[in-house]
Amino acid sequence: MALEKKHKVIIGGVSSVVVIFMIVNGILLYTLFIKQTTDYNSLDSKIQDTQSKISELSENLLQTKQNIEADLKASKEEISLLKASASADFSGVIEDAIPSVVTIRTDVAQGTGFLITDDGYIVTNAHVLADSKGYLAENIQAITYESETLSVEFIGFDGEFDIALLKISGNYNSIELGDSDNIQIGEKVIAIGNPLGLQFSVSEGIVSAVDREGSNKIKAYIQTDAALNPGNSGGPLINKQGKVIGINNFKVSGGESLGFALESNYIKEVVNSIAQEKLQKNLL
Repeated sequence: MALEKKHKVIIGGVSSVVVIFMIVNGILLYTLFIKQTTDYNSLDSKIQDTQSKISELSENLLQTKQNIEADLKASKEEISLLKASASADFSGVIEDAIPSVVTIRTDVAQGTGFLITDDGYIVTNAHVLADSKGYLAENIQAITYESETLSVEFIGFDGEFDIALLKISGNYNSIELGDSDNIQIGEKVIAIGNPLGLQFSVSEGIVSAVDREGSNKIKAYIQTDAALNPGNSGGPLINKQGKVIGINNFKVSGGESLGFALESNYIKEVVNSIAQEKLQKNLL
């Protein structure tokens, strides 16, 4: 049956409305899709920006922590230095240094030595190990700060600089050799040794002069007014940083406050020369 004209108009109108609705709905859906895509991209950009800022903040916090730790370390070192530089209180340096000092006892003499490596290498004066005729002692022992008596292995010596290298078994706290080129006349020092058999005695003084000539005709000695007596030979001369700047070697007979110590840079050269000859390696 044929549709009447009014029916056709109604159907056409409805169809148009449906088509318009679908078009509008499509436009809205497309607009919503575009908006969601834009929002997603914006959010992703913000997330990446936030992550970047978090990473930057973490790096800044880490750097700040490292700076604080470095400042604290520097402050502690400065406090220790100020404490040690005070004439009335070398105790901080002594407390750290004295466990690295040993008494050297032989069947012909007694002196002092100090540990230069954690595995037991000791430096002392060669004359501590020899009798009046220059013969090497048959029995050499090292007595630690903890009163432990240990047998010693003789590695070698240098007669010109009066240096001997020894070795004991075990692990120890060594003491660092400083740079004797940086020694200042007038700076405070301490000498640790066993004067007249009084073990681990400490005397304080200053550097009176540098590059003094020794009996070997070499200008390699520190002059100090720190008290040195028989038994101090081979012991360390220590600055306020707790480093060895010389090995106590001799004093002028009949004079007061005239002690001499071989400068630390010569000690390094001589010890490495002895070690290379015997062990084929550098110790320092």
